[in-house]
Amino acid sequence: MSEVADGFAEAWRHRGYLIDLAFRILGDVGEAEDVVQEAYVRLARAGDDIDEVRGWLTVITSRLCVDQIRSARVRRERIRDAADFETAVPLAQPIPVDPADRITLDDEVRLALFVVLERLGPAERVAFVLHDVFQLPFDSIAGILGRPIPTCRQLARRARQKVLAAQPRGFDVAAAEHRAVTERFIEACANGDLDALVTVLDPQVWGAVEFVTQTGRESVTVHGPEAVARNMLRYWGSHATLVSHPTGTNPKLLAFVDRRQAALITLTVRHGLVAKIHVITDGDAIRQP
Repeated sequence: MSEVADGFAEAWRHRGYLIDLAFRILGDVGEAEDVVQEAYVRLARAGDDIDEVRGWLTVITSRLCVDQIRSARVRRERIRDAADFETAVPLAQPIPVDPADRITLDDEVRLALFVVLERLGPAERVAFVLHDVFQLPFDSIAGILGRPIPTCRQLARRARQKVLAAQPRGFDVAAAEHRAVTERFIEACANGDLDALVTVLDPQVWGAVEFVTQTGRESVTVHGPEAVARNMLRYWGSHATLVSHPTGTNPKLLAFVDRRQAALITLTVRHGLVAKIHVITDGDAIRQP
């Protein structure tokens, strides 16, 4: 394999991170995957003259997201009547949840999050997600948006105020520790890297999976880092797409298979490692490689 091919293969390891970033800006996993694919096309055209590939891909992906949410086509697709939102589950009220309905409920939580993001202008949304969620410095964000650093600070602050004013119950921007663990977890799964995934897991980790189907549900529990890691990669490895989902106090991930939401994954993090994984999955949607 040539040095260029080796470099591209190494750059491909960042794909999970980039899709997660794009999803947080765009709110649609299909659009996020398309944007990241275009970023890699541009990387291939750029050749080997890039010093810091991950940073370059982050900039290109973010700019493509800005273009996407500014486009007239996307604006038309995102317009909904206020009545559409009135039919959503009122998140401020306690809701008795049947296990078989939890996947659907999560869709409604995700809709509520996107309603919040829709209140932000394109630049506000990018500044907020990149700084508050992905911890990028404002000088990098200024380069992405083509605006002065003080302006980017103001954009992020204004976006933060809007998000806090409209946040649904349970909305939470992940703490830095949770963000770092989630990022490593997503990258290991996206690359099918068993060893990397094991290093993110606590030695006493255990995982519980609830398979929800039309005919009922089944629960499976797995103990130990290697067993848990193998089980995660079996269902949510490189054939699936994982993105972070900022709701509640524990890190959550949405898993998509063929751009269809297939699972909600909740991580319990202790001392920088994942101590427990709880998966609720649509058993009819998943497929094993």
